[in-house]
Amino acid sequence: MYVCLCVGVTDGQIRDAIYEGCCSYKEVRAATNVGTQCGKCACLAKEVVRDTLAELHVSQQAALPYPVEFTTA
Repeated sequence: MYVCLCVGVTDGQIRDAIYEGCCSYKEVRAATNVGTQCGKCACLAKEVVRDTLAELHVSQQAALPYPVEFTTA
């Protein structure tokens, strides 16, 4: 779905930017130019960034052989 009509940025492009290493809305904005024109898409773009980063965080924790809270003595 198109998130930013001014520049033509989709939610998939935002996710791809995150998968390629962007770790914040600011970095995604620099990589894709989302929200750089009228700014009406900023809230939705931030939501896509936040949700994607949360999904990555959960999937990375699930891949760990032990819980994150586990500490060694």
